[in-house]
Amino acid sequence: MARLFGTDGVRGVANVELTNEIAYRLGQAAVVFLGKTIIIGKDTRLSGDMLESAMVAGVASAGGTALLAGVVPTPAVALLVRKLNAAGGAVISASHNPPEYNGIKLFDAQGYKLPDDVEDEIEAFVTAGGLEARGLENMPKGADVGFAVPLKDSTEIYVSHAVSSIKDQGIDFEGYSVAIDTGHGASFESSPEAFRRLGATVHVINDDYDGTDINVQCGSTHLDPLREFVAEKGADIGVAHDGDADRVMLVTPEGDEIDGDVMEAVMAIDMKNRGVLSGDTVVTTVMSNLGFIHAMRDAGINVVQTKVGDRYVLEEMRANGFSIGGEQSGHMILLEHNSTGDGLMTAVQFMAAVRRSGKSVSEAAGIVTKFPQELINVRVADKEAVASSDVVAAAVSEAEAALGDDGRVLLRPSGTEPVVRVMVEAASSDDAQKWARKLADVIEGL
Repeated sequence: MARLFGTDGVRGVANVELTNEIAYRLGQAAVVFLGKTIIIGKDTRLSGDMLESAMVAGVASAGGTALLAGVVPTPAVALLVRKLNAAGGAVISASHNPPEYNGIKLFDAQGYKLPDDVEDEIEAFVTAGGLEARGLENMPKGADVGFAVPLKDSTEIYVSHAVSSIKDQGIDFEGYSVAIDTGHGASFESSPEAFRRLGATVHVINDDYDGTDINVQCGSTHLDPLREFVAEKGADIGVAHDGDADRVMLVTPEGDEIDGDVMEAVMAIDMKNRGVLSGDTVVTTVMSNLGFIHAMRDAGINVVQTKVGDRYVLEEMRANGFSIGGEQSGHMILLEHNSTGDGLMTAVQFMAAVRRSGKSVSEAAGIVTKFPQELINVRVADKEAVASSDVVAAAVSEAEAALGDDGRVLLRPSGTEPVVRVMVEAASSDDAQKWARKLADVIEGL
């Protein structure tokens, strides 16, 4: 049986792979493993109501209280858990996935995603049959059964937190025109409202939803509609969220993409200038562009790289007290402000850094010069054989020697397919393509 928890909670096609029974038992598990009071939020998917009802039933059957935040971004739930002193939180969302998918991710009392060992315990509980498997005589009954309470101010608490984080710095966005694509998702209200309160002129697309249009040709994974909207409105910046708004991608007035590498660089330099960059260090993954590494080096900022995945970025940040980390995908963690990736917080902190710099958005983003990148997926019979091959190691060494400080080689085995990903960055596209193809040929010849 495949592991129930993936890299970001439990996820699958709603009512097929992610069933009401699983949601019910995860509700029970939240009470058993986290505590009595669980905040539950969701994105705009049609299946959200169904899975929410099942999860609430699970919480109540375990004697817990479900506090219903309604449709809110994932980072809002992480924040609410801390603000309201809840025992934990749950978000019903499949993030950037298509509308037919849904997911459930859990947070502890500090608003952090659960470690692997706790997820393993919960998985064992769920697969064993939940509380019922322990005997019906042990189930809460009568006055011991739990209940649900709607939260009225969930969005307001989240928006106020983001707005205050900027106003406390003595900054506002008067004079800025901001175009926002909320992707028919959970940020339809919060992000436009936050930018309005900070003084920006706000234009919004895809802030309606019918439950079947979330992430469909819009939002942070499909930037063309936002590019057109930015040009149409003459905006200073475009902001695009995924379905649960735990990440953000930005667009310049010229239509250029500002990804997580660029956002992190701009914010890190601003934080260093203000003396709030812990250890003068940023955390990122091995997939960050070499241009980001060089920009940080030139600014006197150390870079720590982790495996791909925001959980590994967060682990490194918490272990060593670092204040900023992120991924190219726009999943940024700013621990001074929230305990998980927060698309709205990232967007407003980026804009505050731009305002302090006195530059335009495009000029500020120019701090990172991206290196051309070539990625080739090579199908293999044995990924371990590739990792241990002296022939492959020699080919990698040859490529690295030829590229020098102006290039980088990364071989990554896929976690789900018989594939090794060959990634080469170089000063020119021709060099990146040449060395990626050479390495791919060596691997294919094993």
